Amino acid sequence: MIKHLQLKNLKAWRDSGSVRLAPVTMLLGSNSSGKSTLLQSLLLLKQTAAAPDRTVHLNLGGDEANDLVSLGGFDAVLAHGTAAPRQFEIALEFERPEGERVRHGRFACSYGQTASGAVVVQALSLSTVARQFRAVRRERGAYAVWVDDEPRPRGKGPQLAPERSIAFSAEAIALLGPDGAHLQDLSLALRRELEAIVYLGPLRQRPARDQVWRKGASGSVGAEGQQAIDALLADALQPGAGQGAVLRSVSAGLQRMGLADRIEVRQLGRSSRYELLVHKDGVAANLRDVGVGVAQVLPVLTVAYGVPPGSTVLLEEPEIHLHPLAQAVLAELFAEVSQQRQVQLLVETHSEHLFRRMQTLLARRQTTTAQCQMLFVERQGANARLVPLELDEFGAVRNWPPRFFGDAMGEAREQARARAQRMREAAGG
Repeated sequence: MIKHLQLKNLKAWRDSGSVRLAPVTMLLGSNSSGKSTLLQSLLLLKQTAAAPDRTVHLNLGGDEANDLVSLGGFDAVLAHGTAAPRQFEIALEFERPEGERVRHGRFACSYGQTASGAVVVQALSLSTVARQFRAVRRERGAYAVWVDDEPRPRGKGPQLAPERSIAFSAEAIALLGPDGAHLQDLSLALRRELEAIVYLGPLRQRPARDQVWRKGASGSVGAEGQQAIDALLADALQPGAGQGAVLRSVSAGLQRMGLADRIEVRQLGRSSRYELLVHKDGVAANLRDVGVGVAQVLPVLTVAYGVPPGSTVLLEEPEIHLHPLAQAVLAELFAEVSQQRQVQLLVETHSEHLFRRMQTLLARRQTTTAQCQMLFVERQGANARLVPLELDEFGAVRNWPPRFFGDAMGEAREQARARAQRMREAAGG
């Protein structure tokens, strides 16, 4: 699980400070405030760690088929007006179970620009509670490798350049001797943490009416939910322990939201094609023929119930096209999934209903402030500012931001004022 995240000089973030991320973290705020950048920073690291070229320092995107996010060039990422040195930084803390123990690690990396315009690692730090390893860029592309607080670097040279943002080179590992194995384990734990990130964006594709089951295990639902039906087909049709478990959980979720009684996978004749039927009030209809809200939330539920335990799921606007009650139930499902399946959920949302239900869950003691973190992001001029909302044990917000979710009381007062004015006008006429 990712415990903390910090951005410096990255897009709208001068310095986010160390942001605590809980098992369920909700990012709230207006459009273009900087919420998505917090998630994008993790996607940058994930797609860089997966890059086929191990010498890449940071993959800012551009491959539409494989990249999760595309942020343009160095100048598009660097916060506007950043003075020398022109660098930005991403740092995170994580903990990952390894057998009977939990590994705690910290990653911090600052990035600059070469004369040719490429993004380059300026300084990389990987550390645990007791150990720290650093690679620092020097002149002409050479790097110095440091261990703990030793007064001198263990070595220098271009062959010690970091790889894929998160790892030291094989030459650096060999140089460190017995310490190299510890560093390699730490890099591997970080890589696995990034690989466990799953992303579902706000724009989700309309599902096909039917499709072929390729008789393989399910994978990611895709950034636009385009593979959600594949995942459900594999779950329903692939023999083995737990067959159909995800489909049943998704059905139960849709039922609680009042969107369907259940969903069913049905084969079309004797072909290898299957359709997804939605049962509601005694009527069964193809997924394509029901309200768009069902199709839009289906990937959300599929990823929540289908990812392996230990995953971190990034969700943008999961409430799209859902009615208010269904949005509120999403909060309950997120709290349950995080607790029962050990899945971390980072949710960027504009839904007041989702937020209000999470407050109710706190009041009911169905979650805690340790399990659920509410972060409000706002703009101060060109810069983003993050405000952790202080909730008490009853879900009440102590530091309510101005104009947060509009002004419901103000609207009610204005309606009463307008009604009284019209009544006076009618009586006077």
